[in-house]
Amino acid sequence: MGSSVHVRVAPAEASPRAAHDLLLNLASTLVDDPVLTHDDAGRPHIPGLAVSLTRTPHRIAVAATYDGPLGIDLEELEPRDFTALANRWFTPQELTWLNHQPDPLSAFLHLWTAKESTTKALARPLHQAALTRPVPLPQPPTPTTLPATRVPNHNNLAVIHIPLTGAVLALTARTQTTEVVFQDHHFAVHPAA
Repeated sequence: MGSSVHVRVAPAEASPRAAHDLLLNLASTLVDDPVLTHDDAGRPHIPGLAVSLTRTPHRIAVAATYDGPLGIDLEELEPRDFTALANRWFTPQELTWLNHQPDPLSAFLHLWTAKESTTKALARPLHQAALTRPVPLPQPPTPTTLPATRVPNHNNLAVIHIPLTGAVLALTARTQTTEVVFQDHHFAVHPAA
C-alpha cells in the first residue's frame, strides 16, 4: 500500500519560528491539534506523523507523512565553491558523475541534498561520516513523474528531487510513497489557529 508525503515551501522570514510555524500549519491538515517537540539531537517530532524541515536564508521547506522515515533538504542555486566538500564527502562514483555534468553546481546540489535528506531520514547525525553514505545518482524528471531512486543499502528508502525554481529540493521517503503533495507558498505562513 502506498502513502502520500506532503511538502510545503515558503519564503524565509526573520522569525526563527517560521519553519516551525510552517510545519505546524502543514501538520494541522493531517492530525488534530499537532504538538511540535524536539529530540535531544534537535530533530522535530509531531505525534502521529513523520516530519522534517529545512531552511535557507531565502526559503523554508517542511515535509510530513503518516509513514516514516522522512527527510527533506533544500539548497539555493547560488554560486559557491563546492570542490572541497565534494572531495571530502562524495564517493568516487559520485565524483565521476559530478565531473561529467554540464552544470556542476546543480549536480553538486542534487547529490548534497540527497545526502542531507537521507541522513535526516535515517536519523543520523551529520557528523560521524554520515554524509559519506552513497546516494542514488539523480535522474531527470519526466513530464508526468518525479523519479524516485532507491538509496543504496537502504532499499526501503528512495530520494525524490522536486523541481523548484532557483533551488534544489530533495525528499527522502519510503519507497512505498505513491504521491507527493507539493505547495509552494509565495507569502508568509502564520501559525495555525
